[in-house]
Amino acid sequence: MRDHGLVETTAQLQDLAGALADSAWVAMDTEFMREKTYFPQLCLIQVATPDHIACVDPQALPDLGPLCGLLQDPDVLKVFHSASQDLEVLYLVTGDVPAPVFDTQIAASLLGYGEQVGYANLVQAVLGIELDKTQSRTDWSRRPLRAEQLSYARDDVRHLVLVYQHLQKELEAFGRTAWIAPEMEAITRPELYQPRPEVAWRRVSGHKRLKPRELAVLRELAAWREDEARRLDRPRRWILGDDLLLLIARVRPADLDALQELRGFPKGIGTERARQLLMAVERGVAMPREEWPVLATRAKPLTETEEVVADVAAALLRDLARQQRIGPEAIGGRRDIVALMRGDGDARLARGWRHEVAGRELQRWLEGRSAIGCDRDRLALSERDAPASAAPVGR
Repeated sequence: MRDHGLVETTAQLQDLAGALADSAWVAMDTEFMREKTYFPQLCLIQVATPDHIACVDPQALPDLGPLCGLLQDPDVLKVFHSASQDLEVLYLVTGDVPAPVFDTQIAASLLGYGEQVGYANLVQAVLGIELDKTQSRTDWSRRPLRAEQLSYARDDVRHLVLVYQHLQKELEAFGRTAWIAPEMEAITRPELYQPRPEVAWRRVSGHKRLKPRELAVLRELAAWREDEARRLDRPRRWILGDDLLLLIARVRPADLDALQELRGFPKGIGTERARQLLMAVERGVAMPREEWPVLATRAKPLTETEEVVADVAAALLRDLARQQRIGPEAIGGRRDIVALMRGDGDARLARGWRHEVAGRELQRWLEGRSAIGCDRDRLALSERDAPASAAPVGR
């Protein structure tokens, strides 16, 4: 494996991009910081194939142009572990979501390694290697990067190459390669990584305790905070905390004095920004009732009988998952079972590989077309004639 070292110049990056151009897949990772910013600060990109490995320093480069072609090449698979944050930071820097993508965390969940398994645990399980964690909390924005930092960073993709190869072989051996395609397509949708100030109110802790008109005010306040955090590139909480947003939404102050008298209101916010907050309050108060935000409708509570049926269905799902050597949580949880019970056509267990693995059998049992028995160490389903009145429970 050729080590390209730390790539800090455009010429070095062009050389690396050329070396990777014929690769069918590339293992990738990023290091970034966002504790003091709204946008993640990309500090390092690690790439590796069976033949090449390198660390790319975005802070030293005028742009990532030579690498962008690789990120968007439809013939080169980009391999990440727990890809969402890496995809977000690369999208914000380059303007495109890397595609196609292979997420080893998702693949591992389909192979029985557990839901959302951490990278260190997966490397230990697959390769028997215990990763060095001494640099896991390092400040990647400081320069120069130390040798131990770069060694730690390279190891992330060095081992990812082997983990990917192992998981790919397992997926093929178990006939699950097709399962992973829709999961990967789902995480490369650009809208997942685009800021949406109009829905920022849903992230405010405690918003469900507000009344409908208060929610209308909160939506305007949260959108203002989101825009301000982006403009200043500062964490949301540094602009205004969630508790203060909720308080303003409840009190709905009508003037500067009333606003500034609120407990916890920052004294240094400035008159102009305070006026902007008042304008947000006014917009929320004036919002027509039909435009008020609506909380997600709570699902109808299960009856006692439905609770029992859901418990049995969950046990059956766990057993079906065990037989397939998949963690049951990767297939579905109680909410997915209830959706299937209630005949929801969009239920995850009603489509795709989840339907093949467990949903179909659960559906047959729920409709009364099979019965559950016990065959020593596992549950066993047997055929039965469905009653004429059989229908999905809860429909």
